[in-house]
Amino acid sequence: MKISTDKKISLLKKMVLIRVFEEKTEALYHQELIPGFVHLSIGQEASTVGSCAALRPDDYIISTHRGHAHILAKGAEPKYMFAECFGKTTGYCKGKGGSMHIADFSKGILGANGVVGGGFPIMTGAGFSIKLRNTDQVGMVFFGDGASNRGTFHEAVNMAAVFKLPIVFVCENNQWASTSPAEKMVAGGSVANRAHAYGIPGFITDGSNVLKVLEAVQEAVERARSGRGPTIVENETFRYKGHFEGDRQKYRTQDEIQHYRMHRDPIDRFQTVLIEEGVLTKKAVAAIWAETKTFIDEAAQYGLDSPLPKPEDALKDLFTNP
Repeated sequence: MKISTDKKISLLKKMVLIRVFEEKTEALYHQELIPGFVHLSIGQEASTVGSCAALRPDDYIISTHRGHAHILAKGAEPKYMFAECFGKTTGYCKGKGGSMHIADFSKGILGANGVVGGGFPIMTGAGFSIKLRNTDQVGMVFFGDGASNRGTFHEAVNMAAVFKLPIVFVCENNQWASTSPAEKMVAGGSVANRAHAYGIPGFITDGSNVLKVLEAVQEAVERARSGRGPTIVENETFRYKGHFEGDRQKYRTQDEIQHYRMHRDPIDRFQTVLIEEGVLTKKAVAAIWAETKTFIDEAAQYGLDSPLPKPEDALKDLFTNP
């Protein structure tokens, strides 16, 4: 699969954007400026960016409780995301969704979801919508290794396979379902292996290599777009932070985390490749980081400066007037 120089640079910039956004979110959360829970995906950037890079602007995604990266990768604006996390009126959901429930239908972002496995039935419905409207759109549902053990996973994959719905099931296997190791909780050896039971393809990819992810997901997207039905793609990745921010992570060692950071960090790996290929210089890479940090700081300030909702607006936008 041939990827242009501009595309490679774009992939790196998007991964850096997500990393800096998440690190800023972490800092703001610990300053008690973000209410509720925050689930970070630092370390999983290649999986997310590589997957969404295979989509068109009019394609759909459904995210999870760990959803900032997916939403940014699909084209959301960081300033409106920060505003939503702060509970401000300028947020994507007017401050009523928060970190785990950000949506922007205009960009095909059907929402993040605080319910584990909650995205499966929603994307199944979207897949039927695509088929009934006879468009060539594709739906992509992100989920973790833990969600693959929920009943909604079986129901959605079975229905998508039976009706050849244009859905790509992307499992971001970050090795831990909350505090439970995937190697002990996922029967059959992998999530991708379960595809055989439904008569559809299943692939396992190196989720720390953005180009490998893009190659595998692109094949699945093309299959779905051509009417041949769904695919399961399992990106083997790793999260550096706990299940939620504040998780003390007593279920794993810091040595395990540092080993992955040192040897398999997705951004470090891709930066090294681009420098070795002569696509970018070290100076150019440093400039990308500096520009991104300034951009994210400005986006966060926009959210902080935005107004809080009024109490009388609490029940607005909850129902549609028939």
